[in-house]
Amino acid sequence: MIKGIVIGFILAIAISVGCVFYYFSAGMAPVATADPPMPFEKKLANMALDAHIEKQHIPPSPVSADEPNFLAGASVYKQHCALCHGLPGQPPMDYATTVFPKPPQLFRGKGVTDDPASETYWKAANGIRLSGMPSFKTKLTETQLWQVSELLAHANEIPESVKRVLIPDSPTAASAPPLTRSSASTCCAWARSKLLSIDAHNFRRQDGHTCRKIATSLIDQRSKRVMAC
Repeated sequence: MIKGIVIGFILAIAISVGCVFYYFSAGMAPVATADPPMPFEKKLANMALDAHIEKQHIPPSPVSADEPNFLAGASVYKQHCALCHGLPGQPPMDYATTVFPKPPQLFRGKGVTDDPASETYWKAANGIRLSGMPSFKTKLTETQLWQVSELLAHANEIPESVKRVLIPDSPTAASAPPLTRSSASTCCAWARSKLLSIDAHNFRRQDGHTCRKIATSLIDQRSKRVMAC
């Protein structure tokens, strides 16, 4: 009796593993950014992420949630985060609409104001694999990471002075590359130099078309000026 139960249990596991293997090896799993998510993909990913962060026992924020730190955090956020996660009162950037999973717009709705600053700090410092979220612990100081985290934890109550820092730049024609024939690398280099940028490694991996889209999104959204890259 017990032997039969054990054999049945082992067979059930083997069949389950075989089905999962076939699902992926047969090309049935979604891989394109436009594909729908796998069953329970979001739930399982969030469960794993939350459990892992909880085990880290991150200490409380060493910076206070005040206007000077919000201002400093806003400058860092605008330079390193806004391309994916947006700015107050602005639509998502073109880049953010072409990736999967879609990066959360942190100044829309509740953002991450319901998360402790320590959780946002861990995500910014360590990144999240297979999500497009890079690690910034070698790019930013501990203070800068905490300042951004405190800013986002209080995104629904930041003062007007901080909101002014987060207003999109409107580059003049002189600040953009000449509208003549230029290489994709020049286009990407200019985009990297603007405040709304992602890490240089990701830029270097993009083809000319994608770089043109990213660079164009850095120009005033209302003008929709197309760069001749």
